[in-house]
Amino acid sequence: MNSDQIFDLIAKEEKRQQETLSLIPSENYTSKNVREAVGSVLMNKYAEGYPGKRYYQGMEFIDQIEILCQERAKKLFNVPHANVQPYSGSPANAAVYLALLNPGDTLMGLSLSHGGHLTHGFKVSFSGKFFNGVQFDIDESKPDYFDFAKIRSLALENRPKVIVVGTTAFSRNFNWEKFSQIANEVDAYLLADISHLSGLIAGGAIPSPVPFVDIVMTTTHKSLRGPRGAMIMVTNKGLQKDPELSTKIDKAVFPGLQGGPHMHTIAGIAVALRFAQGKPFQEYAHQVIKNAKVLSETLIGFGFTLVTGGTDNHLMVLDLRNINIPGKEAAEILEKNGLVVNKNTIPNDPNPPSKPSGIRLGTPAVTTRGMKEPQMRILGGLIKEVLMNGREVKKEVLELTKEFPYDF
Repeated sequence: MNSDQIFDLIAKEEKRQQETLSLIPSENYTSKNVREAVGSVLMNKYAEGYPGKRYYQGMEFIDQIEILCQERAKKLFNVPHANVQPYSGSPANAAVYLALLNPGDTLMGLSLSHGGHLTHGFKVSFSGKFFNGVQFDIDESKPDYFDFAKIRSLALENRPKVIVVGTTAFSRNFNWEKFSQIANEVDAYLLADISHLSGLIAGGAIPSPVPFVDIVMTTTHKSLRGPRGAMIMVTNKGLQKDPELSTKIDKAVFPGLQGGPHMHTIAGIAVALRFAQGKPFQEYAHQVIKNAKVLSETLIGFGFTLVTGGTDNHLMVLDLRNINIPGKEAAEILEKNGLVVNKNTIPNDPNPPSKPSGIRLGTPAVTTRGMKEPQMRILGGLIKEVLMNGREVKKEVLELTKEFPYDF
């Protein structure tokens, strides 16, 4: 392909984003400022190393950009150390494991089908191949959606060196204090993977794990509304446990796993972090949750089954077995109508991950477009019409996209 074809395809993708509604909870829309930083001349610069300790010349402004990004991350999340170089979430988790684990050591995390991530010790991931992955599940019968006595027994039996707590498809808040108590008892490092939740935490809409965990990892392109990157942060608790923890993390990122950082991405992250410090972002974060609650209640009212019966954050998982539509088919039908969701496993899913029983949807992107509670009721109705009544709603969705354009 030549460059003209590429720009034509980019234009088509921009049109697709404008004329559809993204309900994928791991997607969002970045601001023009973020996109300008990412598309800047910073991508021309190789910056292997850390500020003040680079392997190349020409770093006067590069160092200032990375330091500014670090300082903004530390201030926003109230942590003493931040590494902003990880290319994405999976490499960031890999760096934490490289810093703290040896091959064969035990890593404990939430199982994939119950809302965890591949890198939390799942068998097909590097995290389950190089380390002994021990998985725990959610328990909808418990007040906190986890059987902490069972998780404690699992930890005492397996003595993990790292316990990672985080989600890709868990719609409730974590009780960070109870996980911290278990980690402390078995002398494990506690890693909070807040990739989905960081924007909600930064905006004060849900509790922060920082007082209870040793390390925090987050991607920057979901609810935080930044470019596709990641950060690893070390807490005061983590430094009390291991004064060398931040040094170990930094060495694991570089030279352990990565070469030169993507400075254009780091600049975009810095811009997003600055936006996240303001009152408008706080209002946004709270509105994301309000919207998710209204959308979930609307869907429940129409007879849909939601995993855990609702949501406390930005996402929900629909168990579609009661309407006899596989998740993959449901996602494809909705996309044809301009509503973009993703297929998703449900707890104890009888079907394989390639053809799961559920779909996952969330509200960060549509909230960025300016939608509020009334539009969530409309969206819930449109989803019902498509999946329960087989009606085409593409025209109604297109009208909504015009009323709430992506112009951020």
